[in-house]
Amino acid sequence: LLVSKDLGKHLLEVEDLLQKHGLLEADIAAQTERVQALNGAALKFSELEGYQPCDPQIICNRVNHVQTCLEELEELAAKRRKELEDSRQLWTFFQEMEEAEAWIREKEKILAAKSCGRDLSSVVTLTTKHKTMLGELGNRRALLHQTMKKGEKILAKKSFSSVGVQEKMREVCLRWKKLEEITGLHQQRLEDALNFFQFSAETDDLVAWLQDTYRIVSSDDFGHDDHSSQALLRKHRAVVAEVEKHRGAVVALRKQLALLAPDHRQGVDIQIRVVEVEQLYGEVAEVAVLRTQWLQDALAVYRMFSEVHACEVWVDEKEQWLEKMEVPEELDEVEVVQHRFESLDQEMNSVMGRILDVNQVVQQLVDGGHPSSDEVRSCQDHLNSRWNRVVELVETKKSQLSSVLKIQNFLLEC
Repeated sequence: LLVSKDLGKHLLEVEDLLQKHGLLEADIAAQTERVQALNGAALKFSELEGYQPCDPQIICNRVNHVQTCLEELEELAAKRRKELEDSRQLWTFFQEMEEAEAWIREKEKILAAKSCGRDLSSVVTLTTKHKTMLGELGNRRALLHQTMKKGEKILAKKSFSSVGVQEKMREVCLRWKKLEEITGLHQQRLEDALNFFQFSAETDDLVAWLQDTYRIVSSDDFGHDDHSSQALLRKHRAVVAEVEKHRGAVVALRKQLALLAPDHRQGVDIQIRVVEVEQLYGEVAEVAVLRTQWLQDALAVYRMFSEVHACEVWVDEKEQWLEKMEVPEELDEVEVVQHRFESLDQEMNSVMGRILDVNQVVQQLVDGGHPSSDEVRSCQDHLNSRWNRVVELVETKKSQLSSVLKIQNFLLEC
């Protein structure tokens, strides 16, 4: 049993042989106690004085022979245990290597079947799963490193049982290296896909914002009076500021596109998308400038109407006063009226300045092709006509006063 060359053909068989060998060692240990007891009893016969039933030398030789046989048996048991343990170490090594190979094959199939996702959400999910697999890869790498150390120890013993160990280590190392390369490539593909879909999502968000902003800046609501136009202009200026802030994001699209993986950045759809964004931004910026001008023109119109209204109120008041006023014949009353006309001249100079400003604004609106040019021009003509009417009335009344004043002065001189 102890000189058997059967060291097992797989780990389970070696474990069985070790278990049987353990029983044999226990049997040897039991027999050792029995042999030692018998040898001790036998040696007593070699120490007797007087009558000796056997030659003491024969007894000693017999005891030594039995002891030598027992020691040889123990040496054989120790040698076989070592061989069986070496065999177990070898088959443990091969089993762990097979488990590593099976794990590598499984991951290779998974990586070969994995896609990089169809949208941002799926890519994020796949990236999370890939990070989990990277953790498993790290744990498996540590286990494989330990198994490789076991293989190196087996090779260091240079025993006959180490045949195929080095070849298996080389084979598994190559497969492991290939797995890490595949894992790295898949991780890079996931990162490329993640960058692409993030770029696409950000581009879509930018397009949605630009479309909403275009609807705002292309509105035909310019207010219905001075106050509402001012409010709209303030809001529009805030929108224009936002449009300007987004200019950097639009300009950066080209740089971001250049950083994508070649198979992503060279796609026709994504390149067309970038061009569409740039064109849409240009349209939004252009329309925003136009709306600024339109709102300013509307504000100018409403302010002009407000100024015209104020001037016309003054004109109405003075026109009614002039039409109702009768030139007095008494000198004292004439001087009072003349004094009032002096004050009126100052007011007219002030109103004349306001009317000139109105005319200037109207001319600017007409020259700029304002859509309400006809209405503005009509309002201007009406105001100027009424102003001229007041001027004529003033001149008439002044002439009448002058005549009365000359008569009164002539009478006084007489």
